Amino acid sequence: MASNTAARMPLLDHLREFRKRIFRASLAIVIGAGIGWYFYNEIITTLAAPVCDLKGAQAAGAATCGGLYINGVLGPFNLQVKVALLAGIIVTAPVWLYQLWAFIAPALHRKEKRNTILFILFATPFFAIGAYLGYLILPLAIKMLFGFTPSALSNLIKFDDYLDFVMRIILIFGLAFELPVFLVTFNLIGFIRGETILRPWRVWVFAIFLFTAAFTPTPDPVTMTLLALPLIALYFMAGGIGLLVDKRRDKRIATIETSATSIDAPTPIDE
Repeated sequence: MASNTAARMPLLDHLREFRKRIFRASLAIVIGAGIGWYFYNEIITTLAAPVCDLKGAQAAGAATCGGLYINGVLGPFNLQVKVALLAGIIVTAPVWLYQLWAFIAPALHRKEKRNTILFILFATPFFAIGAYLGYLILPLAIKMLFGFTPSALSNLIKFDDYLDFVMRIILIFGLAFELPVFLVTFNLIGFIRGETILRPWRVWVFAIFLFTAAFTPTPDPVTMTLLALPLIALYFMAGGIGLLVDKRRDKRIATIETSATSIDAPTPIDE
């Protein structure tokens, strides 16, 4: 019985660690959602900017703003809850990304864990750059999609649907820009070599275009290309960094091996 309990302990510890990371990530998202709830009006004003000047419409007391509308009795409340939750997910992305990495980190050696500090340092700015790029292309994507509306018809947009569209672009762009961070970090801890990253480059390029086509909420090729091209550039950059790291690592290993083989053989003691 004791042996069975001992055999189950690693799995139980693994599950406890997973529960702890999930709890911390969820707590961070809830706190972020509270911040999003407080700044709700500022957030929807910023998100609605590509379609209408919501701040100006509110100041003028206008009943409508562009083609955006909210439907139902619970519509305004549901919208604020959704905005707060999605804002919490985006704002606290560095926290739950770190919790994801910290869940993997116990399987690493001490030296490999020291290298993961780079993941913490670069994950946040890369996510922010991707999210900001996603926000920048919103007006272009919306203008292109609205261009398909027949001239004789007006396009009314439910704010919930518009919000899903905006948040998916921002979140997907932010997560996609984590690709080079993960690749470089895996290279630094010795999980993958630079040549292994770059060898199947055609597959990677195809996979990136497939990913952008599948997960971007717009079917237009412009949005897909605007996400795919930076990702391809970052992929090759990560592979190049991996080659430089491997070159230094191989040189250091070769130096150690050369030093070990150059030790003089022991001489017998004269009697």
